[in-house]
Amino acid sequence: MPQVAPWQDAPEAAPHHLGHRERLRARAASGGLAAVPDYEALELLLFRTLPRGDVKPLAKRLLARFGSLGAVLGASPAALRTVPGVGDALALDLALVHELGLRTAREQVARRPVISSWSALVAYVKQVLAHETREQFRVIYLDKKNQLIADEVMNHGTVDHAPVYPREVARRALELAASSLILVHNHPSGDPSPSAADIEMTRQVVGALRPLNIKVHDHLIAGRDGVASLSGLGLM
Repeated sequence: MPQVAPWQDAPEAAPHHLGHRERLRARAASGGLAAVPDYEALELLLFRTLPRGDVKPLAKRLLARFGSLGAVLGASPAALRTVPGVGDALALDLALVHELGLRTAREQVARRPVISSWSALVAYVKQVLAHETREQFRVIYLDKKNQLIADEVMNHGTVDHAPVYPREVARRALELAASSLILVHNHPSGDPSPSAADIEMTRQVVGALRPLNIKVHDHLIAGRDGVASLSGLGLM
């Protein structure tokens, strides 16, 4: 073994993460991305924006901060930047991945009648709203063939309330010549179970639209724990 002279520095040990990127990429390529755990899938994504250094600690910080991979990708750029190591470029790239997922899910809803592609609609609603930190009220407007006309945010609220105005829903439905619609909002608490206020608000919207012959197919409530259907629960 070569001797190191007293005046020479000992050779530095190779960083523990040296070669990790190549090993992780090779494992993902051979075993398939579906077999990669969440923190490593996030690492693979971080590699694209951060070409050098060990990103495993950052991936784990992001998951610890937001709670899940879906919540990381659904977080706002401002919230992402509160995590040490996340700059503007990475925040934008993570938001971009989320946006591409939303557009893909929206395509599945828009291609065929919504009523006949209910599972695609529920998946879209969950992706859009499950990780929102404020309550958001949306309306999905449909034509006479139950195909998508528009998916619009009617109001943003606080962590537990988004005001809904039945007359505004009716006015917009008439502007779009909608024949029916689906109400959608989220529960930031994670539990999608409808509250008494949710049920009463749904009945008010149904009542406002009935004289206009505009049908309310359902009211979907999204949360981290799933999506609840008021129609499926017999509450409308």
